[in-house]
Amino acid sequence: MKVLRIRTLRGPNLWSQHTSIEATVHCAGPENNIENIQGFEARLRERFPEISLLQPAGQHEVVTIAHVLESATLDLQVQAGCSITFSRTIQTSDVDIFRVIVGYSEERVGQLAFELAQTLCISAIEDTRFDLVSALHRLRKLNEDVRLGPSTAAIVQAAVARGIPFRRLTDGSLVQFGWGCQQRRIQASESDMTSAVAESIVQDKELTKVLLHAAGIPVPLGREVNNAEDAWAAANELGMPVVIKPRDSNQGKGVTVNLISERKVKSAYMFAAEISNNVIVERYIPGHDYRMLIVGNRLVAAARRDPPQVIGDGLHNIYELVEQVNLDPMRGEGHVTSLTKIQLDEISIAHLASQGLTAKSVPVKGMRVVLRNNANLSTGGTATDVTDDVHPELAARVIAAAQVVGLDICGVDVVCNTVMKSLEEQRGGIIEINAAPGLRMHLQPSFGKRRAVGEAIIDYMFPHGEGVRIPVIAVTGTNGKTTTTRLIANILEQDNKRTGVTCTDGIFIAGQCIDTGDCSGPKSAKNVLFHPDIDIGVFETARGGLLREGLGFDHCQIAVVTNIGKGDHLGMAYVNTAEELALVKRIVVQNVQPKTGSAVLNAADPLVASMAEYCPGAVIFFALDSRHPVLAMHRVQHKRVIYVENGFIVAARDCSEYRIPLNEIPLTKNGTIHFQIENVMAAIGAGWALGLEWAAIYAGVTSFVNNIQTAPGRFNLFNYRNATLIADYGHNPDAIQALVNAIESIPSKKRSVVISAAGDRRDEDIRQQTRILGDAFDEVVLYQDKCQRGRADGEVLTLLREGLGNAKRTQKIREIVGESIAIDAALSNLQDGDLCLILVDQVEQSLGQINNRIAAG
Repeated sequence: MKVLRIRTLRGPNLWSQHTSIEATVHCAGPENNIENIQGFEARLRERFPEISLLQPAGQHEVVTIAHVLESATLDLQVQAGCSITFSRTIQTSDVDIFRVIVGYSEERVGQLAFELAQTLCISAIEDTRFDLVSALHRLRKLNEDVRLGPSTAAIVQAAVARGIPFRRLTDGSLVQFGWGCQQRRIQASESDMTSAVAESIVQDKELTKVLLHAAGIPVPLGREVNNAEDAWAAANELGMPVVIKPRDSNQGKGVTVNLISERKVKSAYMFAAEISNNVIVERYIPGHDYRMLIVGNRLVAAARRDPPQVIGDGLHNIYELVEQVNLDPMRGEGHVTSLTKIQLDEISIAHLASQGLTAKSVPVKGMRVVLRNNANLSTGGTATDVTDDVHPELAARVIAAAQVVGLDICGVDVVCNTVMKSLEEQRGGIIEINAAPGLRMHLQPSFGKRRAVGEAIIDYMFPHGEGVRIPVIAVTGTNGKTTTTRLIANILEQDNKRTGVTCTDGIFIAGQCIDTGDCSGPKSAKNVLFHPDIDIGVFETARGGLLREGLGFDHCQIAVVTNIGKGDHLGMAYVNTAEELALVKRIVVQNVQPKTGSAVLNAADPLVASMAEYCPGAVIFFALDSRHPVLAMHRVQHKRVIYVENGFIVAARDCSEYRIPLNEIPLTKNGTIHFQIENVMAAIGAGWALGLEWAAIYAGVTSFVNNIQTAPGRFNLFNYRNATLIADYGHNPDAIQALVNAIESIPSKKRSVVISAAGDRRDEDIRQQTRILGDAFDEVVLYQDKCQRGRADGEVLTLLREGLGNAKRTQKIREIVGESIAIDAALSNLQDGDLCLILVDQVEQSLGQINNRIAAG
């Protein structure tokens, strides 16, 4: 077994909508059927008894090592506590090569599971040791380290349930929800509206108390002290019992309660001073410890928190009783489970000592032994939900407290005998307010009802009825993607939309280029969706990114597919036919927003038209021929169609029509360039599907001029020495044929073409390009570009020349090394009335060279 390549699919992809690990695996000889490896399955199950080893889907298929790798990767994650259900193994056109695809919830965990699965398979083949316990421990620990904590995870889950897209911005708990101008962010349970000033206030417990007291909200009186003697003096001023705590700690660190003696007060001061230089003494309020969760101006949850404790049985000491409690499967390390294991640490030992006990003391039967003076869940405490019992006046006081300090989301700590009465009635008080409150006690209370606190936070950040995402238009196909993308952006800008665009020319925000190069992949799309100043995204979506990583978004509002034709890049990444390429391009259609989204499809291309049945939204078909059967059937069904009729592009539905004259659309050259007409129809379809006003669509297509600024390398026309010069990036047979068709309407005395070909294309595809050109051009200049993509020097030129072997028109062929030299050679021979087509590879440099040549005369 040999792993040839591993890809991490981070968005909807060819196989599923799940994030997945995709590995290309070579299986040799007996590995193509594990029954041919003597004793393999027994050794495998001995090492990993829980492996499912599912039978392949096909009735007569056998289990290969690739299938075992799939099952092991999935089942190792499941055993580590990950909720993974998706996996597949696909045989490629090469009988020994398989694709293994396994879902993951955390990328690093999925990658480690795949590595461990490889080790397991090799161990079972070679009969070597595999340490399952160690493997699962590594996976569980990594999963705990990298996954979101329970509070942030609950908010994310609530967002997903409402269809709100999210993305982790760091390995921690910083998360973005929504896209573009609709985006919001959280850090743990803090929202991006949480005031830094308010957070600073609540970190200062004394200042918080002063502000609440000034607002008439009950709080325990107290003051800051400088030393142990001052602490005892303050205790006498306030009256016993008292509480001593650090001014700026959390999770109950350094807090000692119910102090009544000088020795204990001074000792508690020293304990608190180890945590902070600032120590507070305040009046002790008897009662239970309650946590109230405020979101916006609402009390959404309340819980009584009880400190960690054990009940004596007269037989076991406190250490043994703690061990028994920790056997509860609901208790775990950190935040893995609803309860945290109790730790007998220095704080617990000190608290036991204050009761005259040690860890070896054996409490009498029924004796309740409290192990800490605080009730935090993170130190082993328990929580009981009391939300439904909170008195309205108590709730009003707690909400007012949050407003006084200025926090939009906070946890308010209240001490009182019962939540069924007001604070004033029972002399209770608010002892602390916490920013970024933990939600676990409300999500998984030890007793009582779970509260939908994640949903409450999401509903506060994204009120129902308001936008949560910006529209995304995804454009894919074999040819015309970039022009269509730029044209759609121009339409949107006419409608005053702040548009984010990604394409092979770069990234554009509101018309300004912020990045150059080929930006048609998922990373560029994700980066644009980060931008807070865009209303809509238009993303060219190339096959490479789809195969490499999947989509850069979960859903698109509009999917546009220009064409598939005979395909391009065939023979790469096991995509060998136009039909297989169509499956890749279809990903954008399959991920149209259900019900509200639309796909704009080329009805004249059978592979594109067939994608309609996979669209979860509406479909708009376009075609040059108004009588095309697919178009006609669609129209009969009262659905939207776009076609050409009597010199107009017509958008029709039922009895309504909107017409745009072709002679007013510069891109089409008075309707003579058919492939540009198709690009325009696709762009019109996108605007129509989005619900734009027709005035904006008309303005967008009639104002778009195809030049080296708006669409570099896309049928750029120049006049040089009274000769027609065309520069285009066409690089596959379909594009070449479309260019040949386009120049048929342009008069010329002599035609010449400058061409090379990408070395990673199939031999036949390279030959086919010059076969087409050989019947349309008098002179052909073949050049070898900088990057041969795995080909030997001269190999591409040889294939291009072979394609000209039976040329009907070409009389002269030249071979040149270097694109710029080839362009200069062609331009030097141009005469008045000639036409020259230059198929550029280095678009920016070649267009600059042409411009300089024209400027020099």
